[in-house]
Amino acid sequence: MRADHDLPPATSDWGWKFHHIGIPTKKKMPCETYLEKLRLYVSGFDTSPFGIEWMRFEKDSPVNDLVQAVPHVAFEVSNIDLELSMHDFQVLSRPESYFEGMKVAMIEHNGAPIELIEFEKNK
Repeated sequence: MRADHDLPPATSDWGWKFHHIGIPTKKKMPCETYLEKLRLYVSGFDTSPFGIEWMRFEKDSPVNDLVQAVPHVAFEVSNIDLELSMHDFQVLSRPESYFEGMKVAMIEHNGAPIELIEFEKNK
């Protein structure tokens, strides 16, 4: 059982690192970036000191309905494919690259969407 001061297993045991919290909104936010493939506007990803990302979806966005409706937490992982093979996650979206040097996947845990992010490391 996890004590109130213990980190969750995703960070303490699996080595995942907190990256951001994604919050769906219908309000236009400052400094939005449009992701055409996802029909989605994002802001705050690279500017929020607390790791808050705002997401505003177009009506025809192909993004999973749960992700459009419920805030998600995002973790950086070293290998998305390995993490998905090691755990019995319900996968909402398979790993895909939307930005150069970055791969993302979405999973669900007890009704909560969780984003996994893998960054290509410079060698």
